[in-house]
Amino acid sequence: MAVKDRDRFSTATRIRLLGEQTAARVYRSQTKRQARRSRLTGRAALLALVVCSLVVALAYPIRQYVAQRAEIADLERKREQARERVEELRDLKARWKDDAYAEQRIRERLHYVMPGETGFVVIDPDAAKQTRTDLGAADRAWYANVWDGVDKSDAADR
Repeated sequence: MAVKDRDRFSTATRIRLLGEQTAARVYRSQTKRQARRSRLTGRAALLALVVCSLVVALAYPIRQYVAQRAEIADLERKREQARERVEELRDLKARWKDDAYAEQRIRERLHYVMPGETGFVVIDPDAAKQTRTDLGAADRAWYANVWDGVDKSDAADR
């Protein structure tokens, strides 16, 4: 044992141990470098470049396609709304051809009365608080709209 302990402290043994440790470190660093190098090969870099080029080349046409599809959907929605509006107007036109409906609407809007009837105007107590201009043109009688027009044109001359 004494020889073994003495051998452990000898210079040659120390140099040999340091050489083995250094060789192990170099080997570990080389394997790490090789592992890093093997992850990205030239083929993989070329493939990544081709994919990136395709993405860049197709980005604008795809954006245009999506925008056009959205515009088409919007136009189809507007067309459907216009079709519904046309149907409503056709129904209204058909109703106006009926004499009873036309008479009812004329009496309501123009405040006409039939011969022999007595017309009444009911004054709402809350209406006294409102001015004539607060009411919308459709909510008032036609003659009130005419007089407001005369008043406005008279005020414009001054």
